[in-house]
Amino acid sequence: MRIAIAPVLAGTLVAGLLTASPARAHEPAAPGWSVTGPHGGPSATVRYDPTAGTVALAVARGGQTVLEPGPVGIVTEQADLSAGLRYLGRTDHWDFEHYTTTVGKRTHRTASMREARFAFANPAGARVDLVVRASHDGIAYRYELRGNYGAVLRETSAFAVPAASPAWLATYSVYYENPFIPTTAAGAAAGEFMHPALFETPGGYVLLTESDVDGRYSGGRLVHDAGTGTYHIKLADDRVLVDGPLRTPWRTMVVGDLATVTASTLVDDLAPRSKVADPSWVKPGKAFWSWLAGGREAGQSLKIQQGYVDYAAAHGWPYVVVDAGWDRDPNWDPDPTWEQTSWLPDLVRYGAARNVKIMTWIHFSDLDTEEERARRLPLFEKWGIVGLKIDFMDSDAQVRYQWYDQLLPETAAHHLMVNFHGSTIPHGMMRTWPQVVSMEGVWGAEHTANVTTTHLTALPFTRNVVGSMDYTPMAWHRPSRQTSDAYELALSVIFESGLQNFAGRVDGYQARPEAERFLDQVPTVWDDTRLLAGRPGESSVLARRSGDRWFIGAGYAGAAHTASVPLNIGSGRWLVEVVHDGTAGLVRDQRVLDANDPLTVDVPNNGGFAAIACRWHPGITTCDRPVDVVRNTTVTVTPAKADLTPGASFTVTGRFTLDDRQSVSDVTLAPRVPAGWIVSGAAVSARRLRTGESISGTWTLTAPAAPPVGYLDVPIVARFRERAGGPFFEDQTPVRAHSWRPLPAGWSYVSDLPFAASSNGLGPVERDTTNGAGAAGDGRGIAIRRVPYGKGVGMFAPGEVTFVLDGRCTQFVADVGLDDEASLDIARTHLGGTVGFTVLGEGAALADSGTVGTRDPARTLTVDVTGVRTLTLRVTDAGDGTVNDRASWADARVRCA
Repeated sequence: MRIAIAPVLAGTLVAGLLTASPARAHEPAAPGWSVTGPHGGPSATVRYDPTAGTVALAVARGGQTVLEPGPVGIVTEQADLSAGLRYLGRTDHWDFEHYTTTVGKRTHRTASMREARFAFANPAGARVDLVVRASHDGIAYRYELRGNYGAVLRETSAFAVPAASPAWLATYSVYYENPFIPTTAAGAAAGEFMHPALFETPGGYVLLTESDVDGRYSGGRLVHDAGTGTYHIKLADDRVLVDGPLRTPWRTMVVGDLATVTASTLVDDLAPRSKVADPSWVKPGKAFWSWLAGGREAGQSLKIQQGYVDYAAAHGWPYVVVDAGWDRDPNWDPDPTWEQTSWLPDLVRYGAARNVKIMTWIHFSDLDTEEERARRLPLFEKWGIVGLKIDFMDSDAQVRYQWYDQLLPETAAHHLMVNFHGSTIPHGMMRTWPQVVSMEGVWGAEHTANVTTTHLTALPFTRNVVGSMDYTPMAWHRPSRQTSDAYELALSVIFESGLQNFAGRVDGYQARPEAERFLDQVPTVWDDTRLLAGRPGESSVLARRSGDRWFIGAGYAGAAHTASVPLNIGSGRWLVEVVHDGTAGLVRDQRVLDANDPLTVDVPNNGGFAAIACRWHPGITTCDRPVDVVRNTTVTVTPAKADLTPGASFTVTGRFTLDDRQSVSDVTLAPRVPAGWIVSGAAVSARRLRTGESISGTWTLTAPAAPPVGYLDVPIVARFRERAGGPFFEDQTPVRAHSWRPLPAGWSYVSDLPFAASSNGLGPVERDTTNGAGAAGDGRGIAIRRVPYGKGVGMFAPGEVTFVLDGRCTQFVADVGLDDEASLDIARTHLGGTVGFTVLGEGAALADSGTVGTRDPARTLTVDVTGVRTLTLRVTDAGDGTVNDRASWADARVRCA
């Protein structure tokens, strides 16, 4: 609800709040006009020089300077509205509003701002209104042009920061990813800096940023004049196209002590109201994020993603985010068939049976036209995808904001949540478009350099002030990580993000059970946020409330010490459960504290802690609450692997066991076979199973006359309910079916023949699979340029294998090529991936493939081996080293008497 109270109504509705009446144009010039917000907040002073016709704006707080007078003005193709201005008058009103958001520091908000409008005109009569708002936590101004004066060429807006003010600044990049560096206002290098920028002035801290930026304008950046405290606004475009009257974005100054700055919602308060009538479908939450956990391989593997779903289901995390790769081929080239062939719908179905929903990555260029969005957004909705991570916008230009303007209503219409990466920062977008649950715009955990604890302790006071920030914490396995384990865990609270993309691997979480326990409890949506202690670049301790519990995250840059933090979360007694670094890993301890007691924790170098606080009462043992997870169950299958030819059958036995303490009902167990397969045997069922009970069944599975060649997982699936009438959940384990093309009489696959001798560049020569790593059987099914093969020999250069033919055979045939297993590594490292294949008889070359690379299709070698007694298949590195040289002799076979 927004209430604008005009001056004429002030005496009736807000008596005592508004005393200034509208100024008249003939009023004499004064040193300045003041605009002061409520509750002792900062004040803005607008200064007008009638001689030069220029306007400047200064900010103060508590009688102390925050910003010295800095110029304001705007220049268009048809009007210079920065000088020679004539003052026309002033009007004031209060803007008071209650609103809710889906994400942020608190979801229920009240905004109260005084607005003053100063009207000016240039000698030609072109009019500009300088609109200034003052709130308890800051000042903002914008320009409103009453007519169409052509394209905007520049603003003369600048901020005059007291020169000696400490500063925390990040060099500008189009995707807002650079570390925050401590400096001073005048001591910073000349150049361009990103919003937001933080300064500590005599009047308190001021954070400079923008609000309400969209396609009617360009994004801005700060340009520093060397040796001064002056920071000018520079627009991304040389010409901002305008069609009619214009309202520019808000030049926004969050002002106050650090507690005020970190808790501020001013950027959202200034933004337009929500354009989504009913955002109830927007569900922020925790996600298992695949990129740092599994990289390119995970992005191309349904099986790996299913494992991530299983982990999320076991811990009550609502989402898995599939990152890049699912829409690309093994060489990381775009796959033009993904809309027809993607496995994402299979993953959505798998996740739905485990109460886990799927979001996915997509490149900006795949949604940058109206035609692409009209086709692909409905497709994602049809598949059951609930959110998109859209990446690589990489621009603050007007045309890119116009793309945001087009995309956002379309994603809302298809109930798709959005997380922008490679993007700008929040400018109030999450209020206007509540399906935007997070944005990157941060030097985050994806980077391997300069992710220092000095930078991390600056982020709650800089980037995260303006909106949700997808830093992607919990990458325990990253060697570049400077944080202790407890500090890393605390980032789940320190950094606010409506979608928390947790970046760890499964084994990393499992090695830290106290981290798992805490992450299972921590929410991503908050009712309140408070700074308990901290200073940019040194430490940050934040408390965030969800319901009646407070979650506390603390991080420190520098040496080990004993941290002491005021427990400023409310009166009374509190049970506080603290997770901190111990000598052998994370440990948890409990303490009962009064509101006036300090919370003291020993922290190591670059350490921290995470905590949960709840009201203490006799008998309470923990602040943990039950987590809604899928029941703990097991499906076992015998045999684990079955070889079969077209039309052949095999028998499989499956057993489903309930390992959970709570019962399940309406249980069934049966194979789930692909189209064309035949199952003999009925599903087995049980009305109810209790802890330790199981059911089992045996079935005969018959393959079709022409099954897909290679390796196929055929799952044995258990379905069950956790409560009567509730949804069905699933658990499954596959039997791996291996099929191949049958050969005519007289032909044999060489992988079925004995090896007389073999050597290999990495691990053993493999039968019917690729060469994976150093262990036997660690490869995948053979595939060259996405064409699967059921049989063959997998090698790593230099390698060879010898067969004894004894002169009985007449022909050798194979499709040879660099296996797809190598392609992802080649695309990532840009190394290796060229091999040569040679067929030898008695050591003499009979055929040679020439050099084969990662983008070459399979080459068929057909070789006359009449009279050959020893046949050798050799792979060489083609002369450029052996990195990533995984080579496959696909469907290699001989015809013998």
